[in-house]
Amino acid sequence: MTIHAWITEAMSELIGAGIGTAKLDAELILSHTLRKGRTYLHMYRDEEIPPRLEEIANSRLALRLDRVPLAYITGHKEFYGRRFIVNPSVLIPRPESETIIEILKELLPNTKALPGHTKRLVDIGTGSGCLGITAKLEFPELDVTLTDISRHALTVAEKNAEALHAHVATLRSDLLTSYVLQPDIIIANLPYVDESWERSPETNHEPALALFARSGGLSLINKLLVQASDALPTDGLLLLEADPEQHDAIQTRARSLKLRPILVRDYCVILKKR
Repeated sequence: MTIHAWITEAMSELIGAGIGTAKLDAELILSHTLRKGRTYLHMYRDEEIPPRLEEIANSRLALRLDRVPLAYITGHKEFYGRRFIVNPSVLIPRPESETIIEILKELLPNTKALPGHTKRLVDIGTGSGCLGITAKLEFPELDVTLTDISRHALTVAEKNAEALHAHVATLRSDLLTSYVLQPDIIIANLPYVDESWERSPETNHEPALALFARSGGLSLINKLLVQASDALPTDGLLLLEADPEQHDAIQTRARSLKLRPILVRDYCVILKKR
């Protein structure tokens, strides 16, 4: 089968499965299989695919038709201009999470450090490590620790840190429980989805541990608010990702814990210790 014929047939099957990104997905699956860029697929559309590679491409297409996320099929996902390794042990990085990095860039220059004090940043529930590693690469002067309750997730984060040459520490911990130092900045994309919410079929393939939380999705966020209130110094920062519908409840709970909301944007709530 030629490249063009395979893509055309794959697109038809993907559209039939209700996948709205059929053309892009078909091209990325074949591009990944052939180890060629998408431009190559267009330039050599009449080239025949070797039978063994066609078989592999068909197997990957079958996974996508079962609504396995493309990132798990290719084994990577772009985040803030960098490629991160992903597998079913970790949540796939979302574009909305990049807002945390953008806000961090706005706030960090205005956060005064004590003389001789290296700022400590902790990424809670790090998963692939995309947030903490990106923070370290954007702010090399930070002391960054990645924590997660999952050993498998920490393994993925460690591989990403090594691949991207980010000098970070990793720690297995239930939120802040095992972190004994005082953090200046906490960033966290914790599970905040309630199981009753409508969601895409792709999320069925992501780790439930990284996706769902009780109490309307707020159980872990509320637990972290209590820990952060105790752990952060005055003017310390907590940057949380959450659904916009949860923002009011988070801010109300935070105010009762001496955490002052200073910014709400998109999927992010930013709190400062009073």
